[in-house]
Amino acid sequence: MILSLFRKTKLSEPVYAVYNAIVAQSRREIFYAQWGVSDTLTGRFDMISLHAALVFRRLRSSEKQSKDFAQNVFDCFFHDMDRSLREMGVGDLSVGKRIEKMGSLFYGMLSNLSSILDSGDRARLIDFVSRNFHAGATDPQVERFADYIVECDTALKSQLVEQIMDGKVTFGDPK
Repeated sequence: MILSLFRKTKLSEPVYAVYNAIVAQSRREIFYAQWGVSDTLTGRFDMISLHAALVFRRLRSSEKQSKDFAQNVFDCFFHDMDRSLREMGVGDLSVGKRIEKMGSLFYGMLSNLSSILDSGDRARLIDFVSRNFHAGATDPQVERFADYIVECDTALKSQLVEQIMDGKVTFGDPK
């Protein structure tokens, strides 16, 4: 995983557009002000990871082109995390270890989320939201949050992969 940071990537305009859409959706105020997500570095990373995981679920296919695009979005994501850590003053020797840990957390979220959404098990999804965004605590908005994740997954499934690879991605609307 860490070696992918040194691989030459094609961070094209559509890659940046998709990553920027992921970040913009993740920064929506409702998640932090009403749905109980911690407005911290960890909470924001978790929200970006969630939306990125949903996009990667949509892009998963056997087509090399969509795999390459997904890898480039992933690389953009972790280049941004690397840059952010450095701007916050994290020492050069610590950045690699933190990025590696963030990568592991992201892959864990992607794997768990995909398994849960593929199973259609609402109780597991609610538990996933509670564990990942509320430290296991019960939050009154956890069910709405779970509904939102399903809504996003459905919205992304309805989008053509080619549209996403053109930089156009649409998520559900958190209400």
